[in-house]
Amino acid sequence: MESLTLTGLLKQVAGEFPSRRAISVSGKFDVTHARLQQLIEQSASRLIAAGVRPGDVVALTFPNTIEFVIMFLAVIRVRATAAPLNSAYTSEEFEFYLSDSESKLLVTSKQGNESAQSAASKLKIPHVTASLPHADSDITLSPSQSESNPDSVSKLVNDPSDVALFLHTSGTTSRPKGVPLTQLNLASSVQNIKSVYKITESDSTVIVLPLFHVHGLLAGLLSSLGAGAAVTLPAAGRFSASTFWSDMNRYNATWYTAVPTIHQILLDRHFSNPEPIYPKLRFIRSCSASLAPAILSRLEEAFGAPVLEAYAMTEATHLMSSNPLPDHGPHKPGSVGRPVGQEMAILDENGVQQETGKSGEVCIRGPNVTKGYKNNPEANKSAFRFGWFHTGDLGFLDPEGYLHLVGRIKELINRGGEKISPIEVDAVLLSHLDIAQAVAFGVPDDKYGEEINCAVIPREGSDIDEAEVLRFCKKNLTGFKVPKKVFITDALPKTATGKIQRRFVAEHFLAQISTAKVPKFGA
Repeated sequence: MESLTLTGLLKQVAGEFPSRRAISVSGKFDVTHARLQQLIEQSASRLIAAGVRPGDVVALTFPNTIEFVIMFLAVIRVRATAAPLNSAYTSEEFEFYLSDSESKLLVTSKQGNESAQSAASKLKIPHVTASLPHADSDITLSPSQSESNPDSVSKLVNDPSDVALFLHTSGTTSRPKGVPLTQLNLASSVQNIKSVYKITESDSTVIVLPLFHVHGLLAGLLSSLGAGAAVTLPAAGRFSASTFWSDMNRYNATWYTAVPTIHQILLDRHFSNPEPIYPKLRFIRSCSASLAPAILSRLEEAFGAPVLEAYAMTEATHLMSSNPLPDHGPHKPGSVGRPVGQEMAILDENGVQQETGKSGEVCIRGPNVTKGYKNNPEANKSAFRFGWFHTGDLGFLDPEGYLHLVGRIKELINRGGEKISPIEVDAVLLSHLDIAQAVAFGVPDDKYGEEINCAVIPREGSDIDEAEVLRFCKKNLTGFKVPKKVFITDALPKTATGKIQRRFVAEHFLAQISTAKVPKFGA
């Protein structure tokens, strides 16, 4: 039973690799796998003393710190549900997420979080802070309610069906949906990630992405801990391009995972200010948004490691498919690889499986997939049909079983009946050497219903203009796919996890044109 829970898996790993490094707080201290287990058990008994019961939801809002890792694992150890929240939320956003998740307790760093605390106090949710000054100290929860009893934890047995994690989808088309994920979901996903990337106790990575999101939490942190491997948390509690490579070198990193935006930042830095030495990496992983083939090849050339693109979503507890390591098959630019540890099918709107090369909706099923959205029968009805979970993504499988994504079904641009994949247009734009970042999006149009526009960030020192972008597009795209308007900009609106969401970009740039008809999204 224990191996079917993340908690059991981590306990097992600590038994096998007790003295190996589990977590480093960069430049400060290291914690071994055995010590991490002690800190989890001890914090778990403090949570019980604070009144946390199995099934309760505990909201956590922290930077990427060791206190977050320990408290997250302690919450799920006491059979409660962890709800990590972005510390940059406004007070109104915290109020929505705290109330939608039905949180019973808010835990923050010692420094606290004013917006979260004000929302919690309005909702009458108690607040405690967690702090671990150094590796040998105990974690302190304050205010501490009463003396903790270590025996209270040993009586609790974790079950695969315990809801361990509660997250909201980033909602590309509507208000965020609540996704409950069980211990079994987490353990299955960790095993899938470990198996496809062959992560072992010899591996080490630096956490780049926020831990309130499945990409950083599952692919970076938990799959490493579940393999007896090591993770390093940046001293600042968040990604910094200026310290990233020194941390990677100092802690002998063998791989890292990030979103395309971060890969782009690292590439730009490499071209303008290269490091004297780069670590020898087994692989670099990219996920959470489409990686243009041109960027993939630049990354491989710059950092001397295979770049493996993957496909994931919250509802699948992150990973769905990935390109394999070079020893296990080719990695194909423009593809998100083969399904990992789950079934995948391409279905039409009637649930009929599509043949190789034919596009349809990407559907999955497996032990990593959520059982359904919380209190949202309507969303469940449309997502779970014909015995499959429907991702909302359009794609096709090639003869080798690799998945190629065409785009979000709701983000395809319908220009007078011609369907345009914005991903395809992005890839062409990003192959231009003077373009650092680019995104294509649909806008309302009186003649065609929808027209295509794009926004681009020029590479530093470049003076590329709209005419040159259009010339390049006309040369590399069929006429109807060429953007009608190009916005040259120095920034693109992004979500907290570094994702570029097309509807936000469309709203942002159309709002700058006073006469434009701003599209209404969320229907």
